[in-house]
Amino acid sequence: MPLVPFFVINLALGLTTMRAATFYWVSQLGMLAGTVVYVNAGTQLARIESLQGILSPALIGSFVLLGVFPLIARRIVDAVNRRKVYARWKAARPRRFDRNLIVIGAGAAGLVTSYIAAAVKARVTLVEAHRMGGDCLNFGCVPSKALIRSARLAHQMRHAGEYGLAPHDAPVDFGAVMARIERVIAAIEPHDSVARYTALGVDVVAGHARLVSPWAVEVTRSDGTLQTLSARSIVLATGARPVMPPLPGLADVGALTSDTLWGLRTLPRRLVVLGGGPIGCELAQAFARLGSQVTQVEMLPRLLSREDAEVSDFARRALERDGVEVLAGHQALRCGRDEGEGTKFIVVEAAGGERRIEFDALICAVGRVARLEGYGLEELGIPTGRTIATNEYLETIYPNIYAAGDAAGPYQFTHVAAHQAWYAAVNALFGNLRRFKADYAVIPQATFIAPEVARVGLNEREAADKGIAVEVTRYGIDDLDRAIADGAAQGFVKVLTVPGKDRILGATIVGEHAADLIAEFVLAMKQGIGLNRILGTIHIYPTLAEANKYAAGEWKRNHAPAKLLEWVARYHAWRRG
Repeated sequence: MPLVPFFVINLALGLTTMRAATFYWVSQLGMLAGTVVYVNAGTQLARIESLQGILSPALIGSFVLLGVFPLIARRIVDAVNRRKVYARWKAARPRRFDRNLIVIGAGAAGLVTSYIAAAVKARVTLVEAHRMGGDCLNFGCVPSKALIRSARLAHQMRHAGEYGLAPHDAPVDFGAVMARIERVIAAIEPHDSVARYTALGVDVVAGHARLVSPWAVEVTRSDGTLQTLSARSIVLATGARPVMPPLPGLADVGALTSDTLWGLRTLPRRLVVLGGGPIGCELAQAFARLGSQVTQVEMLPRLLSREDAEVSDFARRALERDGVEVLAGHQALRCGRDEGEGTKFIVVEAAGGERRIEFDALICAVGRVARLEGYGLEELGIPTGRTIATNEYLETIYPNIYAAGDAAGPYQFTHVAAHQAWYAAVNALFGNLRRFKADYAVIPQATFIAPEVARVGLNEREAADKGIAVEVTRYGIDDLDRAIADGAAQGFVKVLTVPGKDRILGATIVGEHAADLIAEFVLAMKQGIGLNRILGTIHIYPTLAEANKYAAGEWKRNHAPAKLLEWVARYHAWRRG
């Protein structure tokens, strides 16, 4: 009400199969409390006999009660639901809690959650069974970017002739490349270390954590001893692991994943990469640039299938220029070894025909799935699918147990995990005062191939799928002065706006440092800044960031006021005499 009058609800319910008697008593009971509040307010209004009566405590109190009644009613409903879900754990609830918060998992989500909790002086324990920093530091973002940097330098050395220098096709010391990756990880490790977080006020415990009640966690330490801790709230930040597809013979050939490939010390001469998503594309190009003969197998018709078709085509051409054989639209059937020679191979199928591909190493990069087993979720009855089921506040079915990061989804990005951590921490510690819904309105993402692919908001494919009308503005980076000077004149900036308006609905950038350039559009979308204001912002010349301004200029040129410009032309003609 008043958008939907109550009598309309009654009429609509009259079309259902609910019995009249049931409808009557449920309606009367449900409306009883609200009726009392409304009747009280009406009674107080009827008693007003003068202007002074408007300020009477009884009337003011009635209106205050009218305003807070929905909040009180919601609290009552929440309390009833909470009582139901905690019913079987009533005897397990401690009178006092050891901690305000226990965080399980020291990846991006767990680290940020515990950092925030310590910053607001809560007593927080962070439990990690493996390595501080999680997958991003140890197996994902950090080592992969270090690998990509080495591969990029090798590529630049071989193509130095394009810059007026003598090309140098030096042999790659792959062991030294991997040793550098270890040094990079070691240099960043202190940022996520036990020492740092202990100094910040976090109680860091090394061991495996398992929920034994909605408020208690049993920790099995590395020495086998058990410790049980209680907390008013718990955050599950258990991360994700690579998916190993049920491919016959895959285990026999010793397949690697993005977690395990860092143990390599010899560059594979022949490499097969299964998967055409961001991880698969990054690894395929990097190993090809380092000298491996790479074959990339993707079941779907194109790489980076979540991006627009022109982005996928751009990525494919970039990988093929670096020597990757891209087999999109190919289904992997089985793996095996030749009995005599021990040669490893994979058989793939396309258009009804099979092809055998021999390899020295195979990397599975077909996706990641949340780590859900062994944490006591089943015993507590916490629903899971590919991730832990949560509501918009990141709460599980137990309002004091939250999930964040890859374990919660829906995005598997380190920056989203850190973003969710704020909501998990604040809701866990202060949710009894105010709760915040996790905001996914503006989520940037990037694929670190060369050239990079970065996006925020909608692309054309998603807009079409959702039936959202958009206007597309495109600027080719091959026209950008700095890109030409850098030998990086390839790619584009594509911006989707509301038709006829400059409000940004999404942006895609393909080109050098696209992941950095997208930040301007992320800020613009988050703060409600349109293309007109980007166009009116001074960008240093010559920089790659000017591409964003020129894209805004393209939009402005397409919306030039033709009629007004005709009158302006007449004005100038008149001024010339």
